[in-house]
Amino acid sequence: MRDPVESRLFRCLDCVREKTGFVPKAALVLGSGLGSYADSLRLEAEIPYEEIEGFPVSTVPGHAGKFIFGYVDHVPVVCMKGRVHYYEGYPISDVVLPVRLMRLLGAEILFLTNASGGIREDFRAGDLMLITDHVSCFAPNPLIGPNLESLGTRFPDMSRVYDRELSAVIREKAAAFGIPLREGVYVQLTGPSFETPAEIRLLRALGCDAVGMSTAVEAIAARHMGMRVCGVSCVCNLAAGMTREPLSHQEVQAAADQAAPRFERLVTESLKGFF
Repeated sequence: MRDPVESRLFRCLDCVREKTGFVPKAALVLGSGLGSYADSLRLEAEIPYEEIEGFPVSTVPGHAGKFIFGYVDHVPVVCMKGRVHYYEGYPISDVVLPVRLMRLLGAEILFLTNASGGIREDFRAGDLMLITDHVSCFAPNPLIGPNLESLGTRFPDMSRVYDRELSAVIREKAAAFGIPLREGVYVQLTGPSFETPAEIRLLRALGCDAVGMSTAVEAIAARHMGMRVCGVSCVCNLAAGMTREPLSHQEVQAAADQAAPRFERLVTESLKGFF
């Protein structure tokens, strides 16, 4: 008998396949500020999440909530225009369902993007940071529970979550197009509240460079299924206690929007360089 999580996933797959036969090579999760990136694709199909049976629907402002299928230059891509977060009240299996679905649709590479708070003193709002590793704090591991043997092994290796070759391409494209690129360790907390100054001091002591409310659990699920993973974070503010200003979602969105042209160029050139 098939596991309920697995059954739901394959129902979603059947639903999408009834609407499009498009086979992507890369999957792209569009974080805050990159929502309009999907408009630049050579469009093949568009499916709102609510039209997929059993699919979780994003409730966050600025997250449209649909799959976009199309081409970035010659590369067939599926984009998540709006992701699902654990803090919205969904079980963690729902949070990673979209990534698992994109893998089953054919995607071999997962390109994760997000907005984050900078923990390092030398970070500034609008910096782009190549994710070299991650720490997951308090969000449950998406692989807890019966292992879905059709997806991956019980104990997947996480020593190299972020693919070195893909990361090298991102570095190369950033340098070629004059896009400043930081590097660092990203940490996912649950949200939805921003972190306290004490928590930021703890995360800095742990060696983390930027903090957000997504991404790490998606990367774990993708690696479980054998996907190659890379990620870039847009540092949209300095984290709690580093300035005298209170934190707000509006500030994050404004900084992400300002960085969007550089971010979009980096994503486009990197995707072209992967294949």
